[in-house]
Amino acid sequence: MMPHARTRAQDGTLLAYQHEGGGRPLVLLAGQANDHHWWDGVREDFHTTHGTITVDYRGTGDSDRPDGPYSTQVFAEDVIAVLDDLGIERADVYGTSMGGRVAQWIAVRHPGRVGRLVLGCTSPGGPHAVERDATVRRALAQADPAAAREALLDLMFTPSWLAGHPGPYTTLADPGMPPHARRGHLVASNDHDAWDALPQITAPTLILHGDQDRLTPPDNVTLLAARIPDTRTHLFPGARHAYFQECRPQASTIVTEFLAGPQ
Repeated sequence: MMPHARTRAQDGTLLAYQHEGGGRPLVLLAGQANDHHWWDGVREDFHTTHGTITVDYRGTGDSDRPDGPYSTQVFAEDVIAVLDDLGIERADVYGTSMGGRVAQWIAVRHPGRVGRLVLGCTSPGGPHAVERDATVRRALAQADPAAAREALLDLMFTPSWLAGHPGPYTTLADPGMPPHARRGHLVASNDHDAWDALPQITAPTLILHGDQDRLTPPDNVTLLAARIPDTRTHLFPGARHAYFQECRPQASTIVTEFLAGPQ
């Protein structure tokens, strides 16, 4: 096991990553402007069968924070650089939110490197995707940081879950990110469009979503399932964007059972 390590991307950017547990490798990809802490409290659910690999995206965590480039395709190649550094030829991949967009490109561009694919609370991007509504965008763009944080918490979790879980919360972005990196991540996520490429995915794919997700509307599940050849889907009733935390026991079990299928 190599808990914390670094390697270089193709363009020389220093990338930090974390490798925990043993067994078949499972790459866990976080949402926009988040580092590996997105998976705190969840990744150990997979350690009975998998060794988990997380990456601090460029711009986050202990990775370099260059001026650019930032895109979901660049992030995908960064993940491949990490797998190469670990000597891993093939891994299962589980990406959530922007991480699901990154995972799409990994599966499209490197089909031989992906065993099974899990896409959570994500979308195909581009003009075909179902976007969040204007009220959500305005709430997240508030000038008051505290108000914007509360808005994001409300999009991530239900009030009842928040009442029983006072924090700290690990899905509200890396607080150490410089402004240029935050902008880069926003552009990367907003510019993602894998629609035309999705039918090229050959990995068996599981698509997960909270049915009350306003950050990435659940209608995107149907769109992804129609474009990716070998898919199954699951919606979590009442859940919002961070279903993987709020519905953790059920969600982790569903993912583990899916990953146990044939490669």
